[in-house]
Amino acid sequence: MVTCYLRYVIDPYKLPEFEHYGKLWIPLVEKFGGQHHGYFLPSEGANNIALAMFTFPSLTDYEVYRIESMQDPACQAAFRYAEETRCILSYERSFFRPVFA
Repeated sequence: MVTCYLRYVIDPYKLPEFEHYGKLWIPLVEKFGGQHHGYFLPSEGANNIALAMFTFPSLTDYEVYRIESMQDPACQAAFRYAEETRCILSYERSFFRPVFA
């Protein structure tokens, strides 16, 4: 199991656009076999940082998702939406594995 953690620097004046972008991706990740844990938008503190997390059964499954999503029309439309609205200034991606008792 691998969890992808995304940290976004967003335009705080385009928070509604970023929220819409997040809502586009939740079902898309799930369509490709991932479990989305949601987007987390600014509330208190920094007004330009947002987070997202989703899990795939393995890093290989995640890599298949990345390849297939590049060919998927709905994913391409979501990428275009972010470009057109410029709601995302930058992002970084990290991967984590869980530890259970």
